[in-house]
This record gives sequence, structure tokens and C-alpha cells, in this order.
Amino acid sequence: MTTFGESHGEALGCVLDGFPAGMKLSEKDIQPYLNRRRPGTRSVSTKRTEEDKVEILSGVFQGVTTGAPIAMIIRNKGANSKDYDALKHTYRPGHADYTFDAKYAIRDYRGGGRSSGRETAARVCAGAVCMKLLKEMGIDVYAYTVSIGDTIVNPDRFDRKLILKTETCMPDKVADAEAKSAIAAAAKLKDSLGGVIACAMENVPAGLGDPVFEKLDASLTKAVMSIGAAKAVEIGRGIYGAFMDGAAFNDAFVEEDGEIKKVTNNAGGILGGISDGDTILLRAFFKPTPSIAMPQKSVNDKGKNTSLTIKGRHDPVIVPRAVVVVESMCAFTLLDALLLNMSAKASNVKTFYARPNS
Repeated sequence: MTTFGESHGEALGCVLDGFPAGMKLSEKDIQPYLNRRRPGTRSVSTKRTEEDKVEILSGVFQGVTTGAPIAMIIRNKGANSKDYDALKHTYRPGHADYTFDAKYAIRDYRGGGRSSGRETAARVCAGAVCMKLLKEMGIDVYAYTVSIGDTIVNPDRFDRKLILKTETCMPDKVADAEAKSAIAAAAKLKDSLGGVIACAMENVPAGLGDPVFEKLDASLTKAVMSIGAAKAVEIGRGIYGAFMDGAAFNDAFVEEDGEIKKVTNNAGGILGGISDGDTILLRAFFKPTPSIAMPQKSVNDKGKNTSLTIKGRHDPVIVPRAVVVVESMCAFTLLDALLLNMSAKASNVKTFYARPNS
């Protein structure tokens, strides 16, 4: 997957290469995922309004994938670049302004350019395509908000149907209401909040991933950490596992109805970098939105101390719109691992290329 485009450029898009031929695909399969990420649709998100309508440019013929690169594009229509004129020479705290200048000696200061969270819309296009094939294989990938600020979902009230209904993407009505109050309070103070997103991957077959440098958990972590606001990722019990002893952490194996299963899932569905057939559990930690409306100290591109107040339309919390992005990156990584794993065994290769009646 390659993405292109900037927050205030003409368009954003992606190219998905190596996708198998023969799957039915249209914009209607992709648009629902983009609608979940689309700005201007929630009280807890930015007021920037974008249609985010996807167009498939290549890789699909007569409604079916051809095996050629699938190119998709989303045209920007709601950009308001003048909001950023005052930031042309000033580095915003928490943003990539300074590091872009340090690397390239030039940057698109309009909405953060390439480093804007808007880039993730292109990832969602690719993720939606991958998600369709995974669903056809019976693999279920879904993400949701675990916490925003100090508000945490109560597992006893978990209701998956609420993920697509609550404004926070929390599967808990009580936590959703509390989180919205916390977001409103932070916004009133011209501040922002961060949070945690979980992603569950169910019915994933055992055997995906490699034992050393391309471990499945490493690939998933890299994919999710490539999302701009992500600051940490954990698998299974994650950091809590460091405070457990081996007897408590180890997942005992049992045989049930001819299948190998585990009594617990502290490992989060991955052992030795390879999927073990259990549900893969991932959590991603997102920082508070760096664009806040209160005055902040900074420096300009001449190295002089200054202060700034960021104007424009910004999310008071990134998390709800990032849920579908995490879901997309996990779907993409899983499908990649599935395709690579087809050549792991000589028997697979021989079966695939077996001649009729041989």
C-alpha cells in the first residue's frame, strides 16, 4: 500500500498493489468505512466538512479486481488554507512542523500537509478492500474505543452494536455519555484529550507470521504505529504481562472436539511471532490532539522564541475517527500475512499447481 496527497492539496489517494484478482469490488464496498472516518459528522470531531467520496481509478474491470494495482482517490473540497497563514514560519508544538523542516528544509504548512491525520483517509480505502476479502474468508476484524481521557469502557456493559452508533465509538452507553462530557469540558478549556483503541481479530488461522524479523505482532505494531497520533501499541496483556509471573501469564493448551485451544489468551493470539488460532487482541494508545486553541510557547524557523494560538477546525479528540483507521491497518496486515503464508509449505505449492488427473 502506498498513499499520496496532502491535507490541503487537490486530493488524497492510495495504490494497493498485489491484491488478488477475481473479487467483486465497487465504491459502495469502500464508502461505508470512509463515512466512519469522515470529518464533520460528529459533535466530538472537527467541523471541517468533507464528502470523502472515493473513486476507483484502476485495478477493477466490470466490477471485479483484475490483479493490477488498485488506485483510489478522494478529492479535497473543504480545505480552508488561510487558517494556517500565520503558522507559515512558526512550529506548532506536538506537530511535525519542525521535524519536516529539519529533514526536507521545506514543508506544506497548510493543515500539516503530508503529516496531517487526513492522510489516513487513503489508508481506510485500502483497508476496506482488504476487509471485504477477509470477511469472505470468515475472518472478523473490528476496533472500538476503550477509553477517552479518564473515561474507560466497562467490559460488563460491552455491546458491539454500539460501536457504530455512539459518537465516541465506545461499546458502552454510560461510558459514551461520560466521555462526551469530558470532551466538552476539555474543549471549553481550549484543550484536547487522548485515548485508547482496541482491535480484535477473530477466526484468524494459526500459522500466520514469521518467527524472527517479520513476526505478526511486529508487523501489526508497525502498521498501527505508522498512524500519525499513535504513541504505543500492545498485544494481549501487553505491558501488564511484565508484572505477572510465568505460571499466571502462560496460556495452557487443551484439546476440545479435536481442536487445540487455549484456556486463557494472555499472549493475545500470537506466540513466537506466529498466530496461534486464538483471537488476536491489540490496543493502540493515541496522544491528545496537538492542535489546541490555547496560547502555546514555540519558536519560529529563524530559531527565535515566540508564542502562537492555533486557529481553524480541529478534533478535540482524535480517537473516535481513528477507530476505523486502526481497523483498516490491521486488516491490511492480516491479509498480507495470509497471502505470504500460502507458500510456507511445499504441500500448499504442490496442491495449488497440481495438474488435473495427475
